[in-house]
Amino acid sequence: MTVHLPPHFADWLALREPADAAARAADLVDLVRRRLTGGPLVVHDLGAGTGAMARWLAPRLPGPQHWILHDQDTDLLARAAARMPVAGDGGPVAAETRRGDLTRLTAADLADASLVTASALLDMFTTEEVERLVAACAGAGRPTLLTLSVTGRVRLAPADPWDARIAAAFNEHQRRTVAGRALLGPDAVDACAAAFARRGVDVVLRPSPWRLGPQRAELAAEWFTGWLDAACEQRPELTGPTRAYARRRRREIAAGRLGVLVDHLDLLAGGG
Repeated sequence: MTVHLPPHFADWLALREPADAAARAADLVDLVRRRLTGGPLVVHDLGAGTGAMARWLAPRLPGPQHWILHDQDTDLLARAAARMPVAGDGGPVAAETRRGDLTRLTAADLADASLVTASALLDMFTTEEVERLVAACAGAGRPTLLTLSVTGRVRLAPADPWDARIAAAFNEHQRRTVAGRALLGPDAVDACAAAFARRGVDVVLRPSPWRLGPQRAELAAEWFTGWLDAACEQRPELTGPTRAYARRRRREIAAGRLGVLVDHLDLLAGGG
């Protein structure tokens, strides 16, 4: 699998990092800790990006820790490795980077893991790719924490009649076929949970919504632009009729009058 990242993708990751940190279901970390024995901990972070998961999770776990950061982009990996935090008890956190195709990982690649993690990743996978990922994680026999998987549900307040049509078109875009790959989009987290269950691995799901108000107006504006653009790419006939809607929503964001809830789910497999 090769994903072509948009320009300034690292800037987008930096903008969303505080909202991601606020949204993740921290109580799942308590369940993870119960399964972690000995040390140092080895954490394989899939689709590590600029390392936001490590910066959020490593301080919540004891040290020492060794994080293996997987991504297809060498620049993002370099940024991640340069900004590792310390463990919750002040212990060291080391980083190793691995560039490659996440959908081709096997249980052998994860054999040394104490924990496997990922964030905002599953929606870009196909059914087959989710099955391979789950087979690798289940085969490694260690907990897997997959956070911030989109569900396709959004809520804007105050509501507007256009909201539901844009959301439906956006979700169609998330499920589009790219280079012969039929993406799961908002169906991915359910497919992942079912794949773990078929292998006899217990699964815990927790809501982890973004709640974007006046304090996160910049992120809300960027999210709205991407949301609407994707919907119009999927349904070009929406482009003209939604121009007034877009102007109205952007004015509301700038004035701090629009609340946005973007639903996600966090999944912990094998943590019971």
